[in-house]
Amino acid sequence: MSGTLYLIATPIGNLGDLSPRAASTLEAADFIAAEDTRVTMKLLSHLGLRKPMVSYHEHNKASAGPAILTRLLAGESCALATDAGTPAISDPGEDLVRLCAENGVTVQSVPGCCALISALAVSGLPTGRFVFEGFLPVNKAERRERLRSLRGEERTLILYEAPHRLRATLADLLSALGDRRAALCRELTKLHEDTMRTTLAQAAAWYQENEPRGEYVLVIAGAEKAEECAVTLEQATALVLERRERGERMKDAVRQVAADTGLGRNELYSAALQASREQ
Repeated sequence: MSGTLYLIATPIGNLGDLSPRAASTLEAADFIAAEDTRVTMKLLSHLGLRKPMVSYHEHNKASAGPAILTRLLAGESCALATDAGTPAISDPGEDLVRLCAENGVTVQSVPGCCALISALAVSGLPTGRFVFEGFLPVNKAERRERLRSLRGEERTLILYEAPHRLRATLADLLSALGDRRAALCRELTKLHEDTMRTTLAQAAAWYQENEPRGEYVLVIAGAEKAEECAVTLEQATALVLERRERGERMKDAVRQVAADTGLGRNELYSAALQASREQ
């Protein structure tokens, strides 16, 4: 009989947030798969535990994942721990969970800390419906394309960001989404925890003058509910064709007109393609 993979939510700053169940599961597991064994060692020392550990992270998951699976299939139990927060959430633990699921290995979550939920709760923005985007692409063009695709999203947006990329991300958010209400949650549960409830424009201006420090969770208001589009599909198609005549690619023309009119991109692309063939 195979063992069980336990997903252990670890503190995102304050060690007191580790649950009793998480502590007892770490103690009972045959071994621990850690994002960084040095970080997990500090947590184990805090609990007075000594456990066998293996390394499992983004750069070794292709080899470490199957090795962990082999031990699970042999009947051992494994506790998966990230440096901070819930495994498999914007984390390579997702791949290990999928591998276990494909091979009939039981996976159990030991819930606890999660930075995105903590930030959403204190943001002062709508919490009923939200979209989590994790870390945006590092590549500038890809990051801006991702943000453009979120322009019409009406749910609250949540992003993670590192301090050295914060200024560029705020500038791109302001350009792609316009000036919206936002909360910048920094160093959650740590000594210097801070939540800035502001707007994207004010945040961008603030961080031009002040150095970003610590890890950030950005919570951003969704788009205002779009009014019913007054532009017909035929009119929008004509706008696409006008852009095409000015040298724009079909894909770019459709994306921009769809954003301007609120019409569906796929429907508009099909109509524009058909009209282009008929010319």
